[in-house]
Amino acid sequence: MTDGWICPDWVFDGAEVVPSVALRVERGHVAEVSTGQHDGQPVAGCIAPGFVDLQVNGGGGVLLNTDPSVEGMMEIAAAHRRFGTVAVLPTVITDAPDVLDRAAQAALAAQGQAGLVGLHIEGPHIALAKRGTHAAPFVRPMDERTMDVVARLRGAQVPVMITVAPEAVTPDQIGKLAALGAVVSLGHTDATAEQVEAALAAGARCGTHLFNAMSPMQGRAPGAVGAILNGGIPFGIICDGHHVDDRMIALALRAAQPDCAFLVSDAMATVGGPAAFELYGQTIRVDGGRLINAEGNLAGAHVTQAEGVRRLVNTVGVPLAQALRMAISVPAQVIGRPDLITLIGRRIDDLIVLDDALDAKGLDLSGAPHGQ
Repeated sequence: MTDGWICPDWVFDGAEVVPSVALRVERGHVAEVSTGQHDGQPVAGCIAPGFVDLQVNGGGGVLLNTDPSVEGMMEIAAAHRRFGTVAVLPTVITDAPDVLDRAAQAALAAQGQAGLVGLHIEGPHIALAKRGTHAAPFVRPMDERTMDVVARLRGAQVPVMITVAPEAVTPDQIGKLAALGAVVSLGHTDATAEQVEAALAAGARCGTHLFNAMSPMQGRAPGAVGAILNGGIPFGIICDGHHVDDRMIALALRAAQPDCAFLVSDAMATVGGPAAFELYGQTIRVDGGRLINAEGNLAGAHVTQAEGVRRLVNTVGVPLAQALRMAISVPAQVIGRPDLITLIGRRIDDLIVLDDALDAKGLDLSGAPHGQ
């Protein structure tokens, strides 16, 4: 079958999981969505747009910092597509200025390539005290070189997310980044709640991997965590059972405004690749599902968006529709790509099928779903 109606058990329409919805396929794209009865190919499970991930450091054995090229980005995107993620924001972490320059040039050259939706610049303008696995020698205050990189990307309409610590930038610099159209996200910070609130007032509008590498929430000191939750802004969160306790995820979701939280993988080169890679001259390896460096500290994540969705539903207790919004709709809105939420007009290979076990598979029009 190439054209005709597909009749799944359920469809995620960008907001809810609904039954009795059929999709008409024409020339490999979804041409129509209908709630009427249609004779067509049955599909077991739930059809949804593919996952969107705004924090992807690597995949398929490739780390963007060590291969900041179009080819590297495409390898990373291809690795994550195998697990149902069809749109990624390749992420370059704190490094030498030349690495950022090369990553930006790759993002410019890769514009329009399927699955690549821009660039996430995570550091180097972060707090030393909360740098995590980011290399201390490269951490520095905001400078004109980074500002010029963002301006160049935005001038070409390339979506940009930039993670900064409020203590490493000025409100004027945040305002300039926001005016360029960059998504200024707060993370890797030891800031007080007041500093975070000032950054939000200046134009920051997102939080990077809530709880991880940020000042915690306490009774008399809300910290970055409390200020982000109280600010009602979108924030990413890693759901792998290692970075954040599942109970804290549940608590954050109850505290947050509706549809503010979105799922990120923070994935490294091991997703769809070998179990170890090099970063800053150190070997990072998978150990019991955790990615650790030589000191045994967390160094990114070894998880996919599909695994995050599954954990959100089965362990945290999140309804499937909310988990899918966190993995598709909210991140697409944050990066200004509402087209990634829709079904009509989408290529069939940008859709996924979730079975009863919430495994994500591609859609095989010759019959049952198949692995991507």
